[in-house]
Amino acid sequence: MSLRQATELLRQHDYPATTNQLADSHGDYELDLPNGSETLGEILRRGDDETLHAPGEAEATLYCTVGEGAIGRKGYSDRDPTTLGTFGPEQVSF
Repeated sequence: MSLRQATELLRQHDYPATTNQLADSHGDYELDLPNGSETLGEILRRGDDETLHAPGEAEATLYCTVGEGAIGRKGYSDRDPTTLGTFGPEQVSF
């Protein structure tokens, strides 16, 4: 399942709900990430058990707690210039 599909799944849940309730209901679903996989339960139980009042809060929790396996190339962006006053990575030509 993709992150987008997981988001749609969380939108269908009745709110308010706690992160543990969401993990109990949907925790067996496995997310396919660019660098591995995680279950929705592992992701939702990573933080404290908190009450979420709307699907948008559940989506934010998912995106904020997913592991670094969801990152394609760490530190890479083809859109953002290096911030002034810092030294970014060397340019690589493919």
